[in-house]
Amino acid sequence: MVIPRPVVAVLAAVLCWLLIVFSAPGPAGAGAAGSQEIADYLATHPGGKALNDNEISYDGGALIVTLRRPIGTLAAADCPSGWYCFYEWPNYGYPRGRLSDCGRQSLATWHWQFRVESAHYNLASGTVSFYYYDTRLFDIGAGNRVRSDASPYRNWPNYVDRRCR
Repeated sequence: MVIPRPVVAVLAAVLCWLLIVFSAPGPAGAGAAGSQEIADYLATHPGGKALNDNEISYDGGALIVTLRRPIGTLAAADCPSGWYCFYEWPNYGYPRGRLSDCGRQSLATWHWQFRVESAHYNLASGTVSFYYYDTRLFDIGAGNRVRSDASPYRNWPNYVDRRCR
């Protein structure tokens, strides 16, 4: 059976159109699932600005929240160099928050109080302590970079204090 050329051309055009429609990322910084996930997160954690379909910046970049582990990465401590990170789940489960500033900071500023379940320190020096008000719970730092499970203090920290020296 021979298919007439005009029919082949129409089928090819329809196939190309379908590929374009269903594979296009959509408006800048917002795939359909990502934009809804960002919107949902900002609805419950207001004050941030979407950087892309997976990251939100608070206070001009003081805190960056990454909602999902990047595709193709292993489930391991993956805090970018120059930051310390805390994760909402044990074993570095996302969402992940990351900070780099020195000094005491309230995690409530970014709606991260009582959500830390694991942590990773990826700076060349210093340490960070996680606190429940004035009670020091645990530390991570250049000499002890990871805590895969904050137990028995899961979801307790509401302050962090980074000592840079």
